[in-house]
Amino acid sequence: MVHPGQLLKENKLYAGKELGQNFLANPGTARMIVEKTGISEQTRVMEIGSGLGALTIPIARIASHVTAVEKDSRLIPLLQKALETEALENVTVINQDVLTLDINALAKDKKLVVIGNLPYNISSQILFRLVEERHCIEEAFLMFQKELANRIIAPPGGRAYSRLSAVVQYAAAVHFVATIGPASFFPRPEVDSTILNFKFYKTRSFNQEQEKMLFDVIKAAFSKRRKSLKNAMVGGGEFDFKKDFVVQALELAGIDDTRRAETLTVEEFKALTRAVWETS
Repeated sequence: MVHPGQLLKENKLYAGKELGQNFLANPGTARMIVEKTGISEQTRVMEIGSGLGALTIPIARIASHVTAVEKDSRLIPLLQKALETEALENVTVINQDVLTLDINALAKDKKLVVIGNLPYNISSQILFRLVEERHCIEEAFLMFQKELANRIIAPPGGRAYSRLSAVVQYAAAVHFVATIGPASFFPRPEVDSTILNFKFYKTRSFNQEQEKMLFDVIKAAFSKRRKSLKNAMVGGGEFDFKKDFVVQALELAGIDDTRRAETLTVEEFKALTRAVWETS
């Protein structure tokens, strides 16, 4: 594996700060990550942010097929050259933003395993997108900045618990996989990275319309974190609720209207959504 710094320099390229690029530079770390995923010759993988192929190549040596999604068109020739050098023919490279990609079309008749060293600047957006498309995803192994990973897995009751925490924990069982230090990347980030495993639930609590309302309720509840729920959810955003309506829905759900969003469990958000649905 050629060091990404050397490869970029030879091709008069640079790591795009605006794209949140930190390339995996340690082949031992790449092998460890792939081993942790437990993929096999039957696995179809979608890799997000393939970059220069540090993870793509060891994944492709095991998986039946890899769809390598890379937004930065500058890197595509280098990625394809690396795959050709390794004589790997089971990789399809797609030069596209994963936020606009038709993931369902990629999955076809078999669910995907998603793996990615996510760009730091859009990690949350990508995760929300995967939650929306989880019907075609078996599980995901994703790398985040440690602080964001801690927010994702945070339990209710603390400052780290957020809209992202509630949405993700509704859709998946989330498990810690590994911590990766800054020395494994180029350019070297200032913080540790954390890999999380998302096992998406196979059954849905709500239909599609109700689930959209759940996500809107969670967003509204967290829109004014310092305020009580009866004040945070009034007006603005997706809803134009009156305070009396909010208080009525909270009462129906059995939730004290003076509580704040960060204290609600996923089950309580579901109960509140049912109450809003019935009261609307």
